[in-house]
Amino acid sequence: MLPNFFLSLLLLSLLNFPLANGRLSSSSSTGSAETEVYIVFMDKSAMPRAYSDHQSWHLNTIASSVTGEPISRLVYSYANAISGFSAALSDSELEAVKNFPGYVSSVKDTGVRLDTTRSYQFLGLNSGTGVSKDSNYGEDVIIGVVDTGIWPENDSFKDEGMKEIPVRWKGKCETGVSFNSSMCNKKLIGARYFNRGILAANPRLKISMNSARDSEGHGTHTSSTAAGSVVSGASFFGYGSGTATGAAPRAKVAIYKAVWEEGTSSSDIIAAIDQAIEDGVDVISLSLGFDDHPLYTDPIAIASFAAMEKGIFVSTSAGNDGPNLASLHNGTPWVLTVAAATMDREFKGTLVLGNGVALDGLSLFYGDYSSADLPLVFMANCDDEDLLRKEQHKIAVCSSDSDGLLGNQINSIKNSGVNAGVFVTDDNDLSSLIQVGFPALFYSPEQGRKILSYLKNSSDPKAHFSNFGYTVIGTQPAPQLASYSSRGPSRSCPYILKPDIIAPGDLILASWPPISPLTKELDVRNGSNNFNLASGTSMACPHAAGIAALIKAVHRDWSPAAIRSAMMTTAYQLDNTRTPIKDLGFQNRAANPLGIGAGHIDPNKALNPGLIYDSSSQDYINLLCGLNFTANQIKTITRSVTFHCSTPSLDLNYPSFIAYFETNSYTVKEFHRTVTNVGNGNSVYVAKISIFDSSVKVSVSPERLEFRDKYEKKSFKVIVEGAMPLNSSVLHASLVWTETMGKYTVTSPIVVTRFLH
Repeated sequence: MLPNFFLSLLLLSLLNFPLANGRLSSSSSTGSAETEVYIVFMDKSAMPRAYSDHQSWHLNTIASSVTGEPISRLVYSYANAISGFSAALSDSELEAVKNFPGYVSSVKDTGVRLDTTRSYQFLGLNSGTGVSKDSNYGEDVIIGVVDTGIWPENDSFKDEGMKEIPVRWKGKCETGVSFNSSMCNKKLIGARYFNRGILAANPRLKISMNSARDSEGHGTHTSSTAAGSVVSGASFFGYGSGTATGAAPRAKVAIYKAVWEEGTSSSDIIAAIDQAIEDGVDVISLSLGFDDHPLYTDPIAIASFAAMEKGIFVSTSAGNDGPNLASLHNGTPWVLTVAAATMDREFKGTLVLGNGVALDGLSLFYGDYSSADLPLVFMANCDDEDLLRKEQHKIAVCSSDSDGLLGNQINSIKNSGVNAGVFVTDDNDLSSLIQVGFPALFYSPEQGRKILSYLKNSSDPKAHFSNFGYTVIGTQPAPQLASYSSRGPSRSCPYILKPDIIAPGDLILASWPPISPLTKELDVRNGSNNFNLASGTSMACPHAAGIAALIKAVHRDWSPAAIRSAMMTTAYQLDNTRTPIKDLGFQNRAANPLGIGAGHIDPNKALNPGLIYDSSSQDYINLLCGLNFTANQIKTITRSVTFHCSTPSLDLNYPSFIAYFETNSYTVKEFHRTVTNVGNGNSVYVAKISIFDSSVKVSVSPERLEFRDKYEKKSFKVIVEGAMPLNSSVLHASLVWTETMGKYTVTSPIVVTRFLH
């Protein structure tokens, strides 16, 4: 379903695909009882030796529990991401499976949510310097993208100048509708698709684009953001014109289509990640998530644990449900959770008043418009469509300071057929609203006063438009935290501060297929366009995935935790006015780590962080034990019976800190951390704590770390103590380890909050 056009850019990245018709009808081949698709987790150590492979074991498990052919019930047999299978089962059949030796747990198949030129420059990824040069632009690193597919003909996926496909690669390009293996090359080295889950839930469902080809746009956009080749002359109908490139333009791309126009299922998502692990990707980008799941039922949390154990870095989107606290998904300790920020770029047009005053306003309008003077009329809230219809051949000026009214005003102008609109609003987060199907400009109240004054003092107010389609670079302040970006704490694991970082996610220019629903509407108005501007944490996530590929290209032996640590401890917290990054969701007040995590990603500094906080699989298992998960819940995540809970702990060796205090109740929280020296062999670091509220004290012991060798480890502890002030819900500060020669600064956010669950 195509959303209202003025919301289409943001809604494509927010799109929530429900699982299609979750039950099979009684007339299906599964018998008379209604069935649903379940993901069944098995203890792989319980597989009898008589079975040659896990699929045979899974089929026998199903055969022992159902009537009819077991192969018709099996949806997927998983080998890597989880230990288990997905199958269509009735309630009684599921109960029979539960009694089978090796059964651990099961969860019903559910739907997933998508979270959806200048950015590479804003990130400092300039040609010939820094991390781009040192990593050779991510050469030979393979990024797997699980999404809506890809449009292989787009210039972002050309392979000019690319090296041959690594011999370690085991993936392939699958043939399907409008897609064959010849469409892959030395850039796009793999393309697979997964839809058995949604088809098992609805056997009568017709898949319109049954292949890895993208008919929606989201996957083409995210994959080109992560690793698109350099494309000159890219723009969105003139806006953002310039050279487009992914964060890691020489990295390889493998697409795993598991999100469909017709629906989604968690069994398909798991299958895609399972195959990506098998194929040999280095990085996985997941601009999607599951809401309100504990770690042991969250498909991404479970599948990404297996990826982490294989050394695969997983970047995920935080979600688009901000600015409410505790609204994020993918708050998983072993992945990177990325929130969305703006850049220093605005798209504009000009209104010229009858008195000659020219005022630049925000706009993404790109169609035909008249440059002749039109009557200018003030319509207040623009909420009376009958009255607006009487002013169709004029420019209507709408003004309101009420939250949420702007979208209604835009709809009223559109529905009434008024020629054009000028909107005066105090809404400072307009990325989802400024692209409309009629000439329109958006102004702040300060700018709007000049328009309203002219209207008041002119006996015959007129105006005309000019200069739609131009771009302003270097706007201030930037970056800012997008209001829609979901916030922490993580409900699934509140003892780890999430999100981890922010990255560019607002109005990101990247590749787009020419046949998506949005493109079809664009084409009706002004021809085709192979690039689109989209917003969401979906767009922030692949930026981080691409940067992880750059770091991986240089530090092949670094663990996913080490790469995440490097990104977090080198992030910056000040905008381009040298003041704290602002939060668009809270009246431009200073953002806190529940919104921005450690800060804005800085790729060049992340390559050489000085110190890293590393974590092993056992460290994460200790955390699961500390969360009081049952043995079966832990097995579901780890796929192993050999784990132990001899040292349970909620204190993971993470490069951030979060403590929960009760109001007016004195609390002491102690954290233990170990850092590894990856900088100079002989170096000294000194600790400094930024000032907290006077009611909370933070101390570090020792305050000085001396390293003699590279890769040497040192431990320290942080004590946070005090009482939460009655008028505060979130306090934050930073622990900064500064190398005495000034080469490295290693920063970690500290949060004290009353908010828990």
